[in-house]
Amino acid sequence: METRQYIELEEKYGAHNYKPLDVVLSRGQGVWVWDVEGKKYLDCLASYSAVNQGHCHPKIMQTMIEQCQKLTLTSRAFRNDQLGLLYEELCKLTNSHKVLPMNSGAEAVETVIKAVRKWAYKVKGVPKDQAEIIACENNFHGRTITLVGFSTEELYREGFGPFTPGFNIIPFGDAEALESAITPNTAGFLVEPVQGEAGIIIPPDGYLRKVKSICEKNQVVLILDEIQTGLGRTGKLLAEQHEGIEADISLIGKALSGGFYPVSAVLSNTEVLGVLRPGEHGSTFGGNPLACAVARTALRVLIEEGMIDNSAAMGAYFLEELKKVRSPLIKEVRGRGLMIGVELFPEAGGARGYCEKLMGLGILCKETHDHIIRFAPPLIITKEEIDWALERIGKVLAKH
Repeated sequence: METRQYIELEEKYGAHNYKPLDVVLSRGQGVWVWDVEGKKYLDCLASYSAVNQGHCHPKIMQTMIEQCQKLTLTSRAFRNDQLGLLYEELCKLTNSHKVLPMNSGAEAVETVIKAVRKWAYKVKGVPKDQAEIIACENNFHGRTITLVGFSTEELYREGFGPFTPGFNIIPFGDAEALESAITPNTAGFLVEPVQGEAGIIIPPDGYLRKVKSICEKNQVVLILDEIQTGLGRTGKLLAEQHEGIEADISLIGKALSGGFYPVSAVLSNTEVLGVLRPGEHGSTFGGNPLACAVARTALRVLIEEGMIDNSAAMGAYFLEELKKVRSPLIKEVRGRGLMIGVELFPEAGGARGYCEKLMGLGILCKETHDHIIRFAPPLIITKEEIDWALERIGKVLAKH
């Protein structure tokens, strides 16, 4: 079948809740992917950071094959021989006390909302059903009804109400706004260290340290959504490490499985997750042996193969070279590690057309918030591959 035929099938039988670029991929290896007609592309999205380790990493693949042949699912009605090992490795790696495994990033966020509200009632003494969680403008924490309910992006909300109450929205990057918004009923502050879907928005230096101090002073749980920023994407294992803090709760997912399987986790102190009792929360697939085995290897290769250090070094190089691109279209280039955004002036006519031109030259990237091109390749990318991309990016952005 040809590309056109695959697209026609999707358009005829699929819900139209995505607008992908018109490339039909059939194979991937490392930082490269191939379409059904054999054309090769450099993947500069990494499945929204789910394939930090590169496509089809051989060690993760081997673990998945071996575990599939032994045991895939038990539910949490029984114990399995992979779960405790993953718990121990995650806690030692991230200095966490407790882990609660789920499947998707959205499930991890929903889980933490439940746990933090429960903590507020049982530990902090907030009156029943009055707990508040503060989040930020332009946040992206997932697609469930509750999560889109406290989004400020109208596209995510329109036609889906009524929404879950109990959320208060403040500007991102403004520690004073957080301090002013806190009330006796505030249970937690949920924030991304770098806002990804909003267009790679980086808060001012010292922001996370300030909010950590404010949360401690007011007995508010600091929750960092590291589902995109975590596991090496910003050049550190967790983005919180750029400011030398530890959140009360961190959420990870995406690259936790290297793109092989949906795996997410809530990393918490004992106090918050300690409020949950049997029967109050769960997941049939969460913590299954296949997920745990895959996650253990996905974490190991990140560390052993130097991917986090490579993210820091190649991210700094990519960012610096992008800033040298001379184009009247570019308003700003910003990033941290291999999480980079190129914002175009509105006069450029939107980022989508430039992503399509880059696709024609063998680079796959994605627009966000209309005017921003996001570059987030797998963490194994080399200087030579970045130089290859820069030559093509320069050509496309120089045209106007």
